[in-house]
Amino acid sequence: MADSQSNARLRADAGAPTSGVIHVRTRLTADFTVISNALAQRRGSAVTVGVAAYISSLPDGSSVSIAALCEHFSEGEILISRALRELEATGYLERRRERLPSGQIRTRTYFYDIPGGDPDPDGPPAPPKPRRPRKQPAAAATTPTTAQETVHAAAQAEAPVPLADADPQAVAVLTSLRRVDPRLILSGQEAARLAPAVSQWLAAGVEAPQITEFLTARLPDRFRARPAGILAFRLRETPLPTPPPPARTDRPAVLPFQTCDGCDRAFRAPEPGRCRDCRSGNHLRAAG
Repeated sequence: MADSQSNARLRADAGAPTSGVIHVRTRLTADFTVISNALAQRRGSAVTVGVAAYISSLPDGSSVSIAALCEHFSEGEILISRALRELEATGYLERRRERLPSGQIRTRTYFYDIPGGDPDPDGPPAPPKPRRPRKQPAAAATTPTTAQETVHAAAQAEAPVPLADADPQAVAVLTSLRRVDPRLILSGQEAARLAPAVSQWLAAGVEAPQITEFLTARLPDRFRARPAGILAFRLRETPLPTPPPPARTDRPAVLPFQTCDGCDRAFRAPEPGRCRDCRSGNHLRAAG
């Protein structure tokens, strides 16, 4: 006799939840990325978390510019740029201007698994330190400078801009930032170098208070570079707003001249006929 088989469903595991997600775990040995729960479960924009996870999965040397990210994601430049600003403000992303052995200065992007954490000793090497400047002759003694000051001095020497040639309104916006955040103190050279970007925002129709709010909102608790570098990144990576269309001024249509059938006087009307005086019966004034 054949054994009887039951059609009843097997009893669920005692530890399985009765609601919510149930994870089906698979041990991955290749093509996977480890990210912290603090980043994966970050409250706020899903675009920011997605961009962070994607950058974490890329190999070193991959481009993470706004254009490159827009080619991968369906979101536009505004959302991608906002996600990068949020990652920079929270310390996950950092951009540094570093001098290459060839003497050129380029912007390098560093992405941290833990904001403000030290590099993993078993992971990739730490970011290279900027090269020290050449020694000055013995007659001109100099004081030792830090790596951050060296990069800042190199950036200033790259593109000196006279402060007198900068847009006064743009310089006024930049110098007033320290009233909102005392850390945003700029030198005259830094203000002159950032002024053209601020002038473009002003020319696009953005008011000075709006620029101030944009440059001072959601700043990190600790700056890893000069404030001018953070301001330059925000001005450079954020697309300019589309200027509003010029207001239309519909002028009233000009009526053609007509010849009055009663007094032969010229008057404006859409169709031939009599002038106003002839229609009102005031023939004496019309004839005069």
